[in-house]
Amino acid sequence: MRAATAEVLPKEPMTLDEWADLDEDEPGELVDGQLTEEEVPNNAHELVVAWFIWALRTWAMPRRALVFGSEHKLGVSETRGRKPDVCMYAPGERLGPRASLSRKPPLMILEVISMRGRDVRRDRMDKANEYARFGVRWYWLLDPESRVLEMWELGADGRYVRALVASDGTVEAPAFDGLTLDLDALWRERDACLPDEEDDETSGEYPMLDASGAIKHAGAKPRTPPPSPARSPSRKATPAADRPAPRGRSRGRS
Repeated sequence: MRAATAEVLPKEPMTLDEWADLDEDEPGELVDGQLTEEEVPNNAHELVVAWFIWALRTWAMPRRALVFGSEHKLGVSETRGRKPDVCMYAPGERLGPRASLSRKPPLMILEVISMRGRDVRRDRMDKANEYARFGVRWYWLLDPESRVLEMWELGADGRYVRALVASDGTVEAPAFDGLTLDLDALWRERDACLPDEEDDETSGEYPMLDASGAIKHAGAKPRTPPPSPARSPSRKATPAADRPAPRGRSRGRS
């Protein structure tokens, strides 16, 4: 589990190998030789992460591609180590089964954005720069509050350019042949399993979906979910970022 938000812990400088060898219960990422705590994930954050792991593994398994969750450690530089929410390696990429650290850049990294300002900056700026320099081709960002998915691609100049932004509907992931993401199903599952308090008419009962997709409770009449807030339709972005793109340089795999 991830602990408190990103603040430097008062410890001696640590090497990348020392960070990799920490006990699995020891939280934190490595930033310039210092162990830093991570964001506090809420239930919605963890549900979204689990959903993407399931969706990516469904696509990846027949293609022999590896998908990892938030305890997979990446050595993105000699002094920095990160644990992305979700990452996926290219089909056929091989990793040592007993290794506790990967110095190979995944094909794709997904970070689920938390609400705290410092966490947003870390995902959008700090990690984006590090992943670009590390050579991660695809960087996905998912904001569960605004319900927006962004897909950024690393260009030849080492800069991320936004390739797609979507909030609903079925998304075909660029460069991942056959990988489709049903965002409507994701938000429907989120609303069914984690309804807002004012929307949950029963206490202590787990909400379920009936065959039509409406929310129902045991012993209660089925009801339809509340209307979602207006969102812009799915679209492919123009090959130019809305904000200054992070700089970096592609790096070969180690």
